[in-house]
Amino acid sequence: MNEIWSLDECHFQQHGSRCVMWVPPEQKDPVVLHAPTKKSISLFGAVNLSSGKLLHSISPVFNAETFFDFLKMLSKRGGKRKRLIVVLDNARYHHAILLKNWLYEKRKRITLLFLPPYSPELNPIERVWKLTRRNRTHNQYFPTLDCLVHNVKEQLTIWGVPNEILHRLCCVI
Repeated sequence: MNEIWSLDECHFQQHGSRCVMWVPPEQKDPVVLHAPTKKSISLFGAVNLSSGKLLHSISPVFNAETFFDFLKMLSKRGGKRKRLIVVLDNARYHHAILLKNWLYEKRKRITLLFLPPYSPELNPIERVWKLTRRNRTHNQYFPTLDCLVHNVKEQLTIWGVPNEILHRLCCVI
């Protein structure tokens, strides 16, 4: 039996984003709170395309070592008989030499399926990141990075169990 997972990395910025704003006509110079920082959180995420379950890991940096750790965590999902097919982009560290021996040893258990270059629209997890931003960071003020982390983690916790929203968002089967 195969499980198909869509994997990608994402940054969520503390400064958030302003999408829509309503200002009363009598207010001529509105003040919009905005954290003047470039701080962000980085996370790896993978969504199971058949169940709609999200697996994630916050990471200080994206590189071969942190990607390898996330792949090992992902490979422990499911039973020993399930084969994992992981759909992902062509980030340089996805092809790291560090992974070669491990992937060869696990070739009956895990397969990496690389998307064509510059085609994020083909990766279903991109829709998850977009919805997470819409639900948790758009039109929000985060005075501290911890506030952002808390807000994003709340959404990821909800999506950590199989659910209909992610299933409809990402289902290709």
